[in-house]
Amino acid sequence: MKNVNIAFISHGGGPMPLFGDPAHAKMVTYLKSLSKKMRKPSAILLVSAHWEAEQVTITAQANPELIYDYYGFPASAYEVKYPSPGEPELAKQVQQIFKQSGIPAKLEYKRGYDHGVYVPLTLMYPAADIPVVQLSLVNSLNPAQHIAIGKALQSLDYYNLLVIGSGFSFHNMKAFFAPNTADSQLKNQQFEDWLDITLNDKNIREEERRERMINWVQAPHARYCHPREEHLLPLHVCYGLASRASDESQHLTILNKQSSAFMWYSQVE
Repeated sequence: MKNVNIAFISHGGGPMPLFGDPAHAKMVTYLKSLSKKMRKPSAILLVSAHWEAEQVTITAQANPELIYDYYGFPASAYEVKYPSPGEPELAKQVQQIFKQSGIPAKLEYKRGYDHGVYVPLTLMYPAADIPVVQLSLVNSLNPAQHIAIGKALQSLDYYNLLVIGSGFSFHNMKAFFAPNTADSQLKNQQFEDWLDITLNDKNIREEERRERMINWVQAPHARYCHPREEHLLPLHVCYGLASRASDESQHLTILNKQSSAFMWYSQVE
């Protein structure tokens, strides 16, 4: 794959990052700065925690609409616009790559972008002038399967692509809005420390790193941090594509919880 950058980001709570919520201030600052660290991509391939399908599914329309897949917010949250075009040819290439790897995949011509796409991209690339293709999770939620999805993308030949895993390294909805006790903080921090070692320690053999990611539920307080794993699995896709230790990580406080972002920068110029 030529000149690909890979980013796993914690995308925050619904549309809140777009409306000056102080609990998202550090995340907003980070995402705005992240886009400046990379050459502007020719296209973005994004896997969001908010789309699950029976098989890998890929948006293939030229002009996707937005899905306001949240509720209980002010009217302005349902007026957000992000008119980024799709990239049908890239979608077809991605589908072909998966088929060649024995991974069932189909194109989707009706579904729009969910907020896991347009909220972070509004912060990173507000001009909405970069073509975007969204990739679903597979509803088996199998970590090895999602690593394999990322691995298959290594053979995609698309110059200057940015691949984003849009999820959350901590995603316990009850805990977000409960008192941030010392016990909660400890559980959150110990899982984040495990992620940090797993993805940043270059002394870990790659086979061991992969096994740690597959068996993530054995990490300290894994199920406290992720009662359901859909917000972690975009990280598995990113790791599968990179298949190495991350180049950079960022630890952020979002909604009073410790969360992480991981970057793998292009090694081919």
